[in-house]
Amino acid sequence: MINKRELQLLQEALGVLELGSDNLPSFTPGFDENEVADVLGEVARRMQDNFPYYHPQYAGQMLKPPHPVARLAYALSLWVNPNNHALDGGRASSAMEKECIVELGRLFGWEAPLGHLTAGGTMANLEALWIAGRLAPGRKVIASEMAHYTHSRISEVLGIPFEGVSVDECGRMDPAAVEVLLAAGDVGTVVVTVGTTGLGAADPLPDILALRQRYEFRVHVDAAYGGYFGLASELDAETRAVFASLGDAYSIVIDPHKHGLQPYGCGCVLFRDPSVGTFYKHDSPYTYFSSGDLHLGEITLECSRAGASAVALWATQRLLPMTPGGEFADGLDACLRAARGLWRTLHNSSAFTPLVEPQLDIVSYAVNAPTTSEASRRAQEVFDEAAEKELHLALIELPTDFVRHYTPDIEADSDTTTCLRSVLMKPEHEEWLERLTALLEASAR
Repeated sequence: MINKRELQLLQEALGVLELGSDNLPSFTPGFDENEVADVLGEVARRMQDNFPYYHPQYAGQMLKPPHPVARLAYALSLWVNPNNHALDGGRASSAMEKECIVELGRLFGWEAPLGHLTAGGTMANLEALWIAGRLAPGRKVIASEMAHYTHSRISEVLGIPFEGVSVDECGRMDPAAVEVLLAAGDVGTVVVTVGTTGLGAADPLPDILALRQRYEFRVHVDAAYGGYFGLASELDAETRAVFASLGDAYSIVIDPHKHGLQPYGCGCVLFRDPSVGTFYKHDSPYTYFSSGDLHLGEITLECSRAGASAVALWATQRLLPMTPGGEFADGLDACLRAARGLWRTLHNSSAFTPLVEPQLDIVSYAVNAPTTSEASRRAQEVFDEAAEKELHLALIELPTDFVRHYTPDIEADSDTTTCLRSVLMKPEHEEWLERLTALLEASAR
């Protein structure tokens, strides 16, 4: 878990950072080293009570360790503690953030998007839907029933009507159901999810974009989880078409603290049309005097924002360029292969039935049982037993009608069925797949 060489690299970098203050009189804030050591030791002991998120045997929730360069750059920046609200608080980190935004925009074919980092996907989606509400006041937001739960909550906070859209047998938004709602004439924004957090499904963006030929609406893409996978080479043709269409959306959310190898929290919202920045205009008579350049606080809803997130992301993008065929993209491909490998293996299992074929790196599967209630009970048992073997999984509750598409012989005696879910978002999962599978099967005995 801990590579002590990282601490040496941090110490060396701190020496370089300190050179930037050579023109100031010497000043070193003091503290009681013994007291700090005692408290820090207590923190370390308390922090032992965690799941091993960094380890390949953790295949539960969407938790991915940051890259060492991100971790070190983030820590290094804390000695400055930059605030990317205004240039007064973070000149260097603000410049880094703007450079990061340009690079992220290029993932989707946008050369000059308006955008900024946020605390995470929820805040990023809130800003996107806030803009959508300003552009289409009083009109409805719709999203897949498998979309992240925060879309309905965000809409409620913003006072925007919201409605969920039914999904197909793969957990993707049904374009026919979208059209029914569009025909009513009160939909302003369709939220398309590229990487649902439950099943990892990518809604059929090309089909939804095609509906703009007959209806007027905006498309916002929530690619918080899946946004980086456009760099992967091993997407199936249907999923590849989704990523090829992302540039036609009006706004996109991506979370670098998921597949971007960043510490929490680091989300990002991007707008194709920079003119929406006019909606952010506000008066802060004591803030924006240090430079005529654009301050990031002038295009965000948030005020203070950690510049450390921008520093860490910039360092990671510098070390691992986001290019097809590069080291970063290779890591995404390894995750795809791991998920498909597990899905194929489960087809030969007597204990489990895999559900939808993974489009990204999330695999869901039912525990074989005569009834859905028994399958749910057994899923909980396997989950608990696997944890005892230090294999950490996740549970997902799905509509029984959805599950029975893959398990038609099971007796439906409950409206929902609890299934198991594995998020294989570490490249190392590919190498560990045989061991993970063996532990999973052993947990079902």
